[in-house]
Amino acid sequence: MTHELTESLATKFAAVALGHVGREWPNKMDHVLTGPEDIKGPRELHPIFYGSFDWHSCVHAHWLLARLYRRFPNGAEAKNIRKRLDENFTPEKVAGEVAYLARPSARGFERPYGWAWLLMLQSELSRHQSDEGRRWAATLKPLADAFVRRFQDFLPLATYPIRSGVHSSTSFALTLALDYANTVGDLAFAKFLGVKAASWHSADENVTVNEPSQSDFLSPTLMEAALMTHVFQEGEFRAWFSKFLPKIPDLLLTPATVSDRSDGQIAHLDGLNLSRAWCWRLIRDRMVPTHPAVPRIDEAIGTLLSSALSHIDGDYMGEHWLASFAALALDPYG
Repeated sequence: MTHELTESLATKFAAVALGHVGREWPNKMDHVLTGPEDIKGPRELHPIFYGSFDWHSCVHAHWLLARLYRRFPNGAEAKNIRKRLDENFTPEKVAGEVAYLARPSARGFERPYGWAWLLMLQSELSRHQSDEGRRWAATLKPLADAFVRRFQDFLPLATYPIRSGVHSSTSFALTLALDYANTVGDLAFAKFLGVKAASWHSADENVTVNEPSQSDFLSPTLMEAALMTHVFQEGEFRAWFSKFLPKIPDLLLTPATVSDRSDGQIAHLDGLNLSRAWCWRLIRDRMVPTHPAVPRIDEAIGTLLSSALSHIDGDYMGEHWLASFAALALDPYG
């Protein structure tokens, strides 16, 4: 099985994402009701990101479509992708998304996972060289700026990291936010994020690996290490990683068992297998090529990918989000 994002896989992923970015129902909303006037549907509250079962999945479905459009501009779904992004990335709709954030009750909306994915979307759009890609990036920028400010306001208050395997993970959020900061050249924001990550994790040693949990789609251990590949220089990372995880246990290299893909929480484990492959690719690229663990890691990347790629579609509990994580694993540097 290939470890790269091929055009045939891109076509499949695009078709899957196009099938749900405009699908309003079912929908799991992150919406605080302060009174009966707040009882509104997803499309009314979120003029762009109302589909894909939840707001953050709709954001990263748009990221996936934008990534595939740039990587395969002549792909089978390219015209359909452009049509969808042209329809959604308008000043009026972006203003509607920004307006939602101004609600006092929305202070914690999608923190930090959705924040990070929105910045990842903007990071992707900023890499486009086409006229339409530049237009999309300029149009979405006010929303990205709003989430940069949210990170800037929140992180000084965050005394502790959240070492989880789900949406609350601060390692995942800072990894994507750093991708954005480095891509758009916001050196001050990148330094701000890096300093926070280092304050949380630079002294971590001999980590206890006690995973996965039943609902994990991220590895707390590997996600922290992946974050630090964005914070440390190569030599610094190698020194840190040798103390952080001096022995690599088999459980970090072995696919998780997914017993019921119709259960949204259990289906997270397919995402765990994909995100582990993604993290291992980032980590492995910073390791000395002669490191004795490299052959095990290379084998594990293939095993983790093959365990999950055949389950990208088929049940909506995985279909509405897994293709994005497959793209991260197959195309980690875009």
